[in-house]
Amino acid sequence: MKKAIASLVFVFGAVFMMSGQDSMIDKSVKTISLEQVPGEFTQKTLTVFPGTYIFEIANNGVDHNIGFVLVKKGEDVSKPENHIQTAYVTAPVSTNKKQTSKPTVLAEGEYVYFCPLNPTSTDNTLIVK
Repeated sequence: MKKAIASLVFVFGAVFMMSGQDSMIDKSVKTISLEQVPGEFTQKTLTVFPGTYIFEIANNGVDHNIGFVLVKKGEDVSKPENHIQTAYVTAPVSTNKKQTSKPTVLAEGEYVYFCPLNPTSTDNTLIVK
């Protein structure tokens, strides 16, 4: 019986510790909010510090679903293998709605972002320094 109780205490303690770690991780994740209107992003250039970010993409008045693609500057944006897939929104963003990406680690450098569904320019720049 003592072994069973000790096992339960260990399991609950481990779950509690893991929950605490998740909340610590969440606090270090920041959000980058971007808005799309017909044919373009309203933010053309952003500068952030290195770190982990979630992209929140808003569809404001585009009469169809939109998406989000992030690529390291200088790489071919037409090749999906160059896309930073964690930055994709988790579902297409319908008109007047928002959607988020998975947490994405951004290292120093420059990135370009665009929407292949809207479509928007590939000249939008995210600078990480």
